[in-house]
Amino acid sequence: MGTRSTPTERQKRLGAELRRMRLAAGVTTEYAAGLLGIDRTRLSNMESGIRPFSAERIRTLACNYACTDETYVSALVTMAEGKERGWWEQHRGTLPAGLLDIAELEWHATRVRTAQVMHVPGLLQTEEYARAVFVAVLPRLSRLEVELRVAHRMERQQVFDRAVPLPYVAYVHEAALRMPYGDTEATRRQLEHLAAQSERESVDVRVVPTSVSGFPGAGHALLYADGAVPQLDTVQLDSAHGPEFTGAEAQLTKYRAHLDWMDDAALRSAASRDLIRNVAREL
Repeated sequence: MGTRSTPTERQKRLGAELRRMRLAAGVTTEYAAGLLGIDRTRLSNMESGIRPFSAERIRTLACNYACTDETYVSALVTMAEGKERGWWEQHRGTLPAGLLDIAELEWHATRVRTAQVMHVPGLLQTEEYARAVFVAVLPRLSRLEVELRVAHRMERQQVFDRAVPLPYVAYVHEAALRMPYGDTEATRRQLEHLAAQSERESVDVRVVPTSVSGFPGAGHALLYADGAVPQLDTVQLDSAHGPEFTGAEAQLTKYRAHLDWMDDAALRSAASRDLIRNVAREL
């Protein structure tokens, strides 16, 4: 199996989990490499996501690392065996890799929760609203770059139309509903679309009203993807230089608490839908 010049976040995460397991067992790189009959450099590359792990090697290492959590090990094996090209791969080379990593993360998640304070969540955006969001990016994108991003964002929404739709919870601050992207009619259509999407069985939209005082964190966009097992949960944060990903337990705990706060502060689903429609009528 060959090397990868640019491993995806999912591939890097698999390697990181095997490294974490090795360190928890107190096993050296040299010893672990010997178990697989390879040199330590190759194992380091595997733990970095540059080289792939086979299912057999994962089970060999897990056994020698005394990892008895079979559900966790099986989830790692599933990650290693996923060789099919996802739809997002058609955009590789034309879009930043981080955007493709977000699509892959959503596709494999067992549930996604997101918190947004500046605009409607990407998976619930209309095409014209998404276009207005990307036009507002700095440095400015070319028309082609904008359209490529819009197409990718629309394709991401197919997670709701597959045989088993993605369970999705969106916590949206009221400020995001009132922030115009595009003209008034485009914003109104977006809010009507958001309210309609919130009626899907797999989608729950919860609005945090401006009447709620205080707000945890810096108000940045947050995506929390549940993995096949809790150890494989992932947080994705937006930043000016691109998406950031973390699976560190301390960070997962912090952002779970962030989402719990929003869950407590947000209106219930029906009341949120009423507020969205009221804001649309006020435009």
